[in-house]
Amino acid sequence: MAKNATIYKVELSVADMDRHYYETHNLTVAKHPSETDERLMLRVLSFALNAHEQLEFTRGLSTEDEPDLWQKSLSGEIDLWIALGMPGEKIVRQSCGKANKVIIYCYGGSTAEMWWEKVKNSTTRFDNLEVINFSREDTRALADLANRSMRLSVTIQDGDVMVAIDDSTLHVTPMRWKKL
Repeated sequence: MAKNATIYKVELSVADMDRHYYETHNLTVAKHPSETDERLMLRVLSFALNAHEQLEFTRGLSTEDEPDLWQKSLSGEIDLWIALGMPGEKIVRQSCGKANKVIIYCYGGSTAEMWWEKVKNSTTRFDNLEVINFSREDTRALADLANRSMRLSVTIQDGDVMVAIDDSTLHVTPMRWKKL
C-alpha cells in the first residue's frame, strides 16, 4: 500500500445475471495519492464486472509489473489480468503472455479513442484480450458517487450495468472495442 494512501471501505453487492453470480464483497480499497476518484471508482466497477472469490486488487499504480486487479488459480497461475487506462503495446503483449485472459478497461474520452486507434491493429493477434471502454460521462458520474465508506450495488443484465449508491442510481454502458 502506498504511503499516504486514502482507505475506502466498500460493501459491494453484485447481482450479475449474465454470469449467475450473486454475492456481497467487503472491500478495502487503497486510493494512491496520484489516483483520481474516477479511476478508483472504475477499479471498483471492474471488480464488480468480474467478481469472483479469488479476484483481488493488486499494488496497482505503485507497481509496473502487476495489473490493477487479478485472479489467480489455486496453483498460482494468473487466470485474469485486469488493467485500467491505456497501456502501451509492450505492456499489452506482456500481459497477454502472463495471463489466460486480459481485460483492459479504458476511459478518458477522446484520449482513449486515440489510444485505441493507435494500438488496435497490434492487438488482433491476442485471442485472450478484451478491450472495453467507458465514456467520460459515465466515469465522471461514477466519480461523483465516490465516498470513503460506500454501500454499492451493481446489477448486470444483458451487458447493461446499473450502479446504485444510497439514493443515486447510474446506468453505465460498457463499449466493447475488442471481444474475446
